[in-house]
Amino acid sequence: MRNPNRRVALVNAAIEVLAREGARGLTFRAVDQEAEVPNGTASNYFASRDDLLRQVGEHVHVRLSPDARRLAEVAAGPPDRSVAVRLLQELLEQRLQVDRTGYLALLELRLEATRRPELQAALTRTISESLERNVRFHLDAGLPGDRTTAVSLYLALSGLVVERLTLPDVLPEAEVAEVIKALVERA
Repeated sequence: MRNPNRRVALVNAAIEVLAREGARGLTFRAVDQEAEVPNGTASNYFASRDDLLRQVGEHVHVRLSPDARRLAEVAAGPPDRSVAVRLLQELLEQRLQVDRTGYLALLELRLEATRRPELQAALTRTISESLERNVRFHLDAGLPGDRTTAVSLYLALSGLVVERLTLPDVLPEAEVAEVIKALVERA
């Protein structure tokens, strides 16, 4: 049986390569080098490049998931709009800074999924599950609004994430904070 810790290390290395080099740069050799393992190791853990991409798509959300304790801290207190604003601001600025490469890799995966139907199906499943967890959290926490509000905030924040990752100087940080407040107020 293969080592599950090594598999995770290889997937994390693939995320780093994907974020830095793009999908075209994601090779077994590049993953082996990033993980600092002997050449051929990645090919022993993944049946194909498509298998590697699929597993990266599944794992990147593990890396990007918020810490449950931190969510509980931010969500403590009366569930009003200020809590929603704090959650979105923390997601955008703090978590994006903590794992920028994870988010960049996810963008690369989304683009690659437009050319690979199996990856598109796997990512659709993973992202749909993530969206449903976000909606459940929003509703269970008693935050203002309904399912449509939660989905709208998710989609708006997704756009802000792309903006901050790719062209961070388009909107000054102070304006981003104001946009988030406006989104919550108007949603």
